[in-house]
Amino acid sequence: MNRYLLIVIMFIFAAPTLAADEKSGVFEINNDLFLTGAIAVQDKTNVDDLFMFGETVRIEKGIAGSAHLFGRKVISMGTIGADVYAAGMDVTLSGKTTGDVTVSGYNVQVGEVGGDLRVSGANLTLSAPVSGYALIAGDEVKIKSIIKGDVHLNAREVDFAEGARVEGTLTIYEEQADDIKIPAQVVPEDRIKRLNISEWSEANADIEIWNWQNSLKQLLTWILIIMGIAILIAAIIPQKLANLRRSILDQPFRSLLFGFLALSVALGSTITLMLTGIGLLLAPATLLIAIATAFAGYVVGAYALGVGLLLMIKQPEPRNIVTRALAAGIGALVVALIALIPFLGWLFVMATALVGLGAITIWLFQPRFFATA
Repeated sequence: MNRYLLIVIMFIFAAPTLAADEKSGVFEINNDLFLTGAIAVQDKTNVDDLFMFGETVRIEKGIAGSAHLFGRKVISMGTIGADVYAAGMDVTLSGKTTGDVTVSGYNVQVGEVGGDLRVSGANLTLSAPVSGYALIAGDEVKIKSIIKGDVHLNAREVDFAEGARVEGTLTIYEEQADDIKIPAQVVPEDRIKRLNISEWSEANADIEIWNWQNSLKQLLTWILIIMGIAILIAAIIPQKLANLRRSILDQPFRSLLFGFLALSVALGSTITLMLTGIGLLLAPATLLIAIATAFAGYVVGAYALGVGLLLMIKQPEPRNIVTRALAAGIGALVVALIALIPFLGWLFVMATALVGLGAITIWLFQPRFFATA
């Protein structure tokens, strides 16, 4: 089955499951397993490819195929028969991976890799042999084992433990020559190549080292995007935006309910089209519509939150473009900060999008059985 289609299905099943409770949602087809939830645990046998998404994801039993793992905390203790693709805040791959490993996170620990390794993060530890090449980008890197292929390394600090060895060529990207000292027992000098850090950027644009400056830049960029869209909406339909905001603040649970129903219909139609076979051609369009409407709901929901916070501190309602942009920025910032809270943060982000989407749905369709006097 097409890998991108599988990932789409995983995210479709992830949203309602994470919002419901801490139990895992399960979907299985042809021995491919999809697990989602706040705490998702793989403890089944006879699994081929595995897709996991949640606050904490954990593999306790091995699989025959590839593993796709996304969560705040990712733990893999079983043997992976093919490749691993993982991303999270804390990622620990203690089991053996037969194929390649591509992983990104803040704290990353990688066990035995039968193929190639591509890893990026802040604190990286390689604790077992790597049979292929290694592409490593980190702040603090610890290498405790043998890497049999070539190594491309970009790091501020590198600690080579006893027994660490590079059997291929070691290419180091540095700001200044000879910044990183390499013990002779790790790799002889004639197999060390030192390049300027600028050459790493050109050769490995997709591999970035985590740092707080980049994270802050991304946060500010996201807030500016939300503010820009809110300004555009306010310029086109200022009164309607005000009505949507009042609807959310007056009856938030009604908006939340209709947002949930609207998103369920959009995602449900995508799954239904997939099941028809012929509808597979239309499924991407319905999924795109679902994503677009959820994002629109997020913008409206963040704006309503920002206005609500301003009203709480006795500020007047926004009456112009500047104050509306300020409200949107405050709302987006608060949502982004709350999103950092494990599990609950994700639910808050989802609730923000759903209440905004619900207000838009009520405005468009005006359901009479929820009409107010």
